[in-house]
Amino acid sequence: MSLSNERISLREFTYSDWTEVHKYASQEVVCQYQPWGPNKKEDSKEFVSQAMKDAEREPRIRFVLAIMYKEFLIGAGEFNIKDFTNKVGEIGYIVNPDYWGKGVATEVAALLIDFGFKELNLHRIYATCDPRNIGSSRVLEKAGMVKEGRLREDLLLKDGWRDSFVYSVLEHEWGK
Repeated sequence: MSLSNERISLREFTYSDWTEVHKYASQEVVCQYQPWGPNKKEDSKEFVSQAMKDAEREPRIRFVLAIMYKEFLIGAGEFNIKDFTNKVGEIGYIVNPDYWGKGVATEVAALLIDFGFKELNLHRIYATCDPRNIGSSRVLEKAGMVKEGRLREDLLLKDGWRDSFVYSVLEHEWGK
């Protein structure tokens, strides 16, 4: 499976990708708002291994894809089907900080949203982000999502509980 636009593509992970994953996932700045990391080598290997296992599951509910930019692996985009009955999915992304501020994350989010509506026939797609992560909030808004609200203390980080902003887009709003 692969998704692409003029600048970036998303493709399935291969095991050898773990070294490129480790280049960004081992950095504190990348995971400061996440419950994981910074990754040790074994963590990065396990992430890629799990992404490959998830790609083989039937039905597939988790799509973790390598972000390719100018032939370099620079991050991961993720789509999870959260509810088949109510047709709900969730997106996420992690980008190497060397590529922050270039619009990559916004393009990844848009590709994942488009995939969720056009290929998976979902009705609602959402994402969450730490309220302190201004960059990620901007990405989600630029990608066409609307801030719904704040979940209080819904994710446990190394330094305590964090709130999450919730953003979403509905099928009939996409592509307008």
